[in-house]
Amino acid sequence: MGLLEIALIAVSLSMDAFAVSITLGLSRKKQGLREIITPGLYFGLFQALMPTVGYFAGIYFSQKIQTMDHWIAFVLLGFIGGKMIKDSLSKKDNKEQEQYSLQFAKMIVLALATSIDALAIGITFAFFKVNIFFSAAIIGISTFFISMLGVKIGGIFGLRFKSKAEFAGGAVLVMLGIKIVIEHVFLSSTPLS
Repeated sequence: MGLLEIALIAVSLSMDAFAVSITLGLSRKKQGLREIITPGLYFGLFQALMPTVGYFAGIYFSQKIQTMDHWIAFVLLGFIGGKMIKDSLSKKDNKEQEQYSLQFAKMIVLALATSIDALAIGITFAFFKVNIFFSAAIIGISTFFISMLGVKIGGIFGLRFKSKAEFAGGAVLVMLGIKIVIEHVFLSSTPLS
């Protein structure tokens, strides 16, 4: 898996955090430096931590299921991407989301909830022997900046971009899953790096 795929995964994974950051931006009348940076720190840290945990869990199991690794990657990416697309198309009442604040306990819950997908991606990374520390850093830094952008956009434009961002992120993950299967099944003479 190359740098381009990792960068696409990083941006796709950050879309949940981006959507929540938009909501946080909506609910905060004051948008000082603290209000913009705090979500980025929480979401970026968790998005970097979770694939690392998933990676080491995946390493443990990868030898046992190596012949099916491409199908597992396809299913995980397809499921995560499909869920993101489904969530982007659902008509949820956004009033409950307006209650979010920057309190420690609430931010931990939000960061954990938006990074569960990254845990599954970490498992996928283990199958392809990806440099997890480099990949986790890219994911964390991308999420940090995209989350800060989300807070700012939420304060300016509102929910207009939330569902579009989630849909695009989901579509990219589904396409990456399909690409992995195609490369493994049809181009097996040129294995993924």
